[in-house]
Amino acid sequence: MAFRLPVAFLLLTSLEQTGIDAADKISPASAKAAMRKSVDFHRKNVSASGGYLWRFSPDLKMREGERKAGEETAWVQPPGTPTVGQAYLDAYRLCGERYLLDAAKETGYALVQGQLHSGGWDYRIEFNPKQRTKYNYRVNPVRENARNVTTLDDDNTQSALRFLMRLDQQLNFRDKKIHSCVEYALHKLLQAQYPNGAWPQRFSAPPDKEKYPVKKAQYPKKWSRTDPKLDYRSYYTFNDDTIADMIETMFDAASIYGGKRMRAAALKAGDFIILAQMPEPQPAWSQQYNANMEPAWARRFEPPAVTGGESQGVMRTLIELYRRTGEKKYLAPIPQALAYLKRSKRKDGRLARFYELKTNTPLYFTKDYKLTYSDADMPTHYGFIIGSKLEQIERAFDAASKLEKFDSDVSLVMPASKRTSGITNAAQSVLNSMDDRGVWLVEDHLRDKSHEVHPDKIVSMSAYAKNLVTLARYVGAKR
Repeated sequence: MAFRLPVAFLLLTSLEQTGIDAADKISPASAKAAMRKSVDFHRKNVSASGGYLWRFSPDLKMREGERKAGEETAWVQPPGTPTVGQAYLDAYRLCGERYLLDAAKETGYALVQGQLHSGGWDYRIEFNPKQRTKYNYRVNPVRENARNVTTLDDDNTQSALRFLMRLDQQLNFRDKKIHSCVEYALHKLLQAQYPNGAWPQRFSAPPDKEKYPVKKAQYPKKWSRTDPKLDYRSYYTFNDDTIADMIETMFDAASIYGGKRMRAAALKAGDFIILAQMPEPQPAWSQQYNANMEPAWARRFEPPAVTGGESQGVMRTLIELYRRTGEKKYLAPIPQALAYLKRSKRKDGRLARFYELKTNTPLYFTKDYKLTYSDADMPTHYGFIIGSKLEQIERAFDAASKLEKFDSDVSLVMPASKRTSGITNAAQSVLNSMDDRGVWLVEDHLRDKSHEVHPDKIVSMSAYAKNLVTLARYVGAKR
């Protein structure tokens, strides 16, 4: 997600209000110097042709996105390349330093190099010429049998496109490479939307619409208790917020370009959410559905079920749709779903990720991936038990129900800030924790087990993005 910067209301009037010792006092000049030093270092030593991974060892020799990667590989999935690019753009909008826009453009061009002929992005972008031949990158002629799969999972393509749209807007739509990339991606994503408004997890071509009739969700007559190992990538997918991220992206596109088709696509996806609500006795949602609108298997630990996880995100999406449209049909499914999920809480107040179809018995997996009713031997890489946010969702629902004004467009303007003690203290803390290179080391570790060592501190792109924006907010804030 793009950074949502709060508007500051308190005016900094004296040094005493900052809570900073005189010997340790930050200044706009020192913050500017720190920003420039950090950005120069990361562009020269951390990026791969303008793209970024997730985590690095302190000496930058070990690198990884979701998995181990080399020096000529970038990652798209957040907190990779789009996250850093958006931080550069946000920082530029906050303080106006030109080199930040140059850095954002450099990162945008890296994404242009990674766009596929199918319209979106794979998880990774390869810049090594030999590795690039394995992918159908749009900047190159179509290659037979090369990978051409656009990924919507984990906000992958959506995050890239949201950043590029904002960059295109900042550049007044005059950069032909960026603008063409955005136009092509939007066109392909609109083509990939199913007749019922859903999107798949991944795609390489538009769907055959005759194979995907518009139907309401239904229970399958029977379902396998073992993974049938089917290709689930074309299923209608809520898992990992795929459709929620697509709705946000289409609303953003409508705000930036004034496109009625993009807004219509977002609303059509909302209509799919209504269709996808399961009938009684489980009026919530599944992670994914087949073309017959039945809950279906995905990975070996994601069975056909009603989900206590994604269902909460779906309700938040419906509330957001109502806030933007005022159409009560988007709120209508929520009371029934809330009541059902409240009834389904475990004894500890949490929810199961999966509930067995019709019986509503919580489902879990053993470490060797056998479906079970017991939570005694679960794998640790996946959340089979999740926290309940039902009370917060209910409060948001109640607040939305009382709205009288609706935000048809999304505000993409970076709010101006006043230099408050909070902004100053945050920037001082960031400045104090930066090393001599312009790097912030955070307490974390590399995740890929194939690394020879796993240091206790790493270079994190999510921390870099956050800290850069913190400094820029301070520099750009008014006294």
